[in-house]
Parts: sequence; C-alpha cells; structure tokens
Amino acid sequence: MRVVTEDGELLGVMDTRDAIQEARNRGIDLVEIAPKAQPPVCKLIDYGKFLYEQKKRAHDAKKKQVTVQVKEIKFRPGTDDHDYKYRMEHAREWLEEGDKVRAAIAFRGREMTHRELGAKILARLTKELADIAEVEVAPKMEGYQMFTIFLPKKGKADVKKAQQHTSAAPDEEPEKKKEKAPKQNTEAEPAKEEDEIF
Repeated sequence: MRVVTEDGELLGVMDTRDAIQEARNRGIDLVEIAPKAQPPVCKLIDYGKFLYEQKKRAHDAKKKQVTVQVKEIKFRPGTDDHDYKYRMEHAREWLEEGDKVRAAIAFRGREMTHRELGAKILARLTKELADIAEVEVAPKMEGYQMFTIFLPKKGKADVKKAQQHTSAAPDEEPEKKKEKAPKQNTEAEPAKEEDEIF
C-alpha cells in the first residue's frame, strides 16, 4: 500500500504491517482513503479528525445545493377568468423564485367528456408563461386530472435571486434614516410647547 502522512508527504509503498507499525510509532491511525487505487492509498491521520472533516465537507456540499420545490395550482374546466388570472400570477411568482409549477385541471363526473376545456386552459397558461417558463411535462391525463409541469427558464430565476441578494443590503440604509428622522421631530416638539407657554 502507498502511505501518505497527514501533511501530504509521501512515505512510499509499504507492507501493511510496516505501515501499521509506523502509525503506532507516531501515535495516530492508519486510514485507507483510496481503496480502489493501485496500490491502495492509506493516510497516517487521527481517525476522529478524519471523520469530522468528512462530515464537514458533506455539510458544506449540502448547503450549496439549491432545493427546487414543485408547487401546485389547481383549476376546474369551468374556472372563471378572475380565478384563472389569480392562479396564473401565483405560478409566475413561483417560477421567478426558481420553483417548478404543476398546473392541474380536476374533472368530475360528466366533465370527463369535455377534456378539451382543460386542454384549452393549460394551452393558455403555457402561452402566458412562455416568457419565463418551459414545459417540462407536456399536458397529460392521470386519473381524473389533466396536468402539466413548468420549469423556470435558465437565467431568469438566477437573475431574480441575484437581485434579491444584492437588494438586501441597500434596504438596510433607508431603515436607519427612518429611525433618525423621528428623533429630529421629537426634539422640535418641546420648542413649540415653549412658544405656546410664552
């Protein structure tokens, strides 16, 4: 096996017994870090420290992952124009925030014979969200529901998130100014009272 020290110094290819003896002499552990390499690579390191570093790396990687939620809006074949616009605006907001949107049309009883009404709603929604979304799953039936899934267009959601991140700092300054403004008013008020007394 190839043995490496904690600092990355290569001790060379050693017999397993010699490597274990070297670890004991140094008062640390011999940890196999690349078992599939030829020959396998082992490191002279404190095993507790090794586990801690692995956990820390995994935690940092998890932090960097962006979680995408799938949010749902529901329609009926007879959904009126106002309700449609209200739900469409919600879908637009979610897509701008970087989430996926599942739009579903729920059919009941005889409504199943008029599936074209649901298809029209989804076609209209697809057209009106075309500037910020792509269709990930084309409209299809699943039981008594017709649904489609929208995916935010690449770049659009990223720009929005960047704007939210950069606009967070400037918002803090006006708040400070607002705090200072009432103090000036409170100092001016006693002066008015003195004038009224005299």
